[in-house]
Amino acid sequence: MPKKGKKYKKVLDRVERTKRYALEEALEIMPTVSFAKFDESVDVAVKLGVNPRHADQMVRGALVLPHGTGKTSRVLVFAKGDKAKEAEEAGADHVGAEDIVEKIQKEGWLDFDKAISTPDMMGLVGRLGRVLGPRGMMPNPKVGTVTMDVAKAVAEMKAGRVEFRVEKAGIVHAPLGRVSFGAEKIRDNLLSLMDLLMKLKPTTAKGTYVQGITMSSTMGPGIKLDTAQVLALVAK
Repeated sequence: MPKKGKKYKKVLDRVERTKRYALEEALEIMPTVSFAKFDESVDVAVKLGVNPRHADQMVRGALVLPHGTGKTSRVLVFAKGDKAKEAEEAGADHVGAEDIVEKIQKEGWLDFDKAISTPDMMGLVGRLGRVLGPRGMMPNPKVGTVTMDVAKAVAEMKAGRVEFRVEKAGIVHAPLGRVSFGAEKIRDNLLSLMDLLMKLKPTTAKGTYVQGITMSSTMGPGIKLDTAQVLALVAK
């Protein structure tokens, strides 16, 4: 197990490991435990009471955060003809068809963060499943990345669209922005995400659905939130 650095140990004392913090208090603490020289990302881990091994309890989705993520995504669009032109005009970084698929297959080219495809291209794009799938970059109609409205999809990606999928342990990980965003923007982003997660609750899920929420910056320690308080804010 890797050793914790001196700076990490120093800020760790500012967070009570067993305490569940009210969201406002956690947001006040966050900047004080972020010690890196760069603008750290703020992420959230939400433990859900679901069993992802059951198809009817799989939780996945996407949303455009109110204040974005603080990161500009490089977007690739698989399209031809008018749709390719539409994607270019919308600001896609790369647009192509067979040429791009071949480049990925033969050269291992992956100079992009998100991929979008028109439905007619999926027969071709499907060949890249083993490459893009494990990286979470495979276009999927369930999260709106297989679509004829490529302009809208590109715009959302550029605006800070976040995709998430519950992991085997029942945890959803998602970015909430940067430490420099400040408390209000991070709060808005978190509540938007939690609102969608509540709407996606599987009907077959038993017991407590949201079992824990933890926020952290890139280098800082996790800050556990008062789940009931956060959900009360979502319900307002």
